[in-house]
Amino acid sequence: MKNDNFLRALLREPTDYTPIWIMRQAGRYLPEYNATRKKAGSFLALAKSPELACEVTLQPLERFALDAAILFSDILTIPDAMGLGLYFAEGEGPKFERAVRTEEDVKRLPTADMGELRYVFDAVSLIRKSLAGRVPLIGFSGSPFTLACYMVEGGSSDDFRLVKSMLYSRPDLLHAILEKNTQSVIAYLNAQIAAGAQAVMVFDTWGGALSDAAYREFSLAYAKKVFAGVTRAAEGRTVPRVFFTKGGGLWLEAMADCGADCLGLDWTIDIGAARGRVGSRVALQGNMDPNVLFAPPQAIEAEAKRILGSFGRGPGHVFNLGHGVSQHTPPEHVGALVEAVHKHSLGASKA
Repeated sequence: MKNDNFLRALLREPTDYTPIWIMRQAGRYLPEYNATRKKAGSFLALAKSPELACEVTLQPLERFALDAAILFSDILTIPDAMGLGLYFAEGEGPKFERAVRTEEDVKRLPTADMGELRYVFDAVSLIRKSLAGRVPLIGFSGSPFTLACYMVEGGSSDDFRLVKSMLYSRPDLLHAILEKNTQSVIAYLNAQIAAGAQAVMVFDTWGGALSDAAYREFSLAYAKKVFAGVTRAAEGRTVPRVFFTKGGGLWLEAMADCGADCLGLDWTIDIGAARGRVGSRVALQGNMDPNVLFAPPQAIEAEAKRILGSFGRGPGHVFNLGHGVSQHTPPEHVGALVEAVHKHSLGASKA
């Protein structure tokens, strides 16, 4: 491994500088990504081609000195492999041909068929081979609860009315879905690790929409089950795990005990305050507002410097955005961020 700063930071070990990668780093803000997607014909065709998924995964690494690659895929591959029929409606985002809303729907719901996800594991193997030890490769999954939101709603939602109605009126049905999702996520992440992923991340995008009690029962409890079942070591080293709940700042202390090595933070919490709350239990990843990247490079550098200063010296910080990079972001601004983080963090983690 030529650059393992990212893996070491996740395990709170000293690093040469604060490593950085950005959520959705292979995406529509890059003209080369758009060209590859056009060649593929659709987002799903791109995601289901190991060769093209590898191509777009590597594209940001050719432009920027990023410290990790993340598998190009989608969190909804699991419910698609459960037979729900994932498709993307123009201008409307992801949708499913079959939602899971009734007792019969839940009884019929299988765990995900890993054979249907072979294209993901083939992409992981190809990306890992193509990286040739340059930087680590991150595998990922949606959280059991976030996947359930899409499965019950039938796609994206503004108010989560259907899944929350199930949560309060038929919690037994939602728990049954979450159990099947949990077993699927464990199998999925373990297969990614077996194929070559060197760290894994669980995206709990919609956990922050829940009440305190509901979050603990329907999101966090299942994240704990996931991390209890995920492979801990491969290739003679620890496989670090990252858990990210968007809007999860309320629950940091509880999240720090879920089995993850690192917690992802959005931009609504000060990273220094978060570090004070979790102490040495976990590393932290985050947490710049993605919209900072629309500002001039000098403003981007100033905000990066502020976040680094707030975290302070010592190990355990992976710099990232608080959510995915916008498709409208100028690519050169991402380059300015990467350069600023490396420049202003040299030696900071060794203190």
